[in-house]
Amino acid sequence: MVKTQVQFPDNLYDEAKRIAAENEMSFAEVVRRGLETMVRDYPAGRAAAKRWKLPAARRMGAPLIPEKDWDLASRDEA
Repeated sequence: MVKTQVQFPDNLYDEAKRIAAENEMSFAEVVRRGLETMVRDYPAGRAAAKRWKLPAARRMGAPLIPEKDWDLASRDEA
């Protein structure tokens, strides 16, 4: 087994510790299981993903409501 050091954002560390406590596992077991999931979901030999680009903007025509009313129209009020 390999021993290593890893840095986690505080919130991710806290969530991993919570998962460990709620499931009576060690923190190390939570990390191992997480890595096992990644290895399963990303098997060796996969082609690298193509770099995604934001599609070019298109003209969509005139707005159906005036810009001054957008805030009101975005609310879910009847």
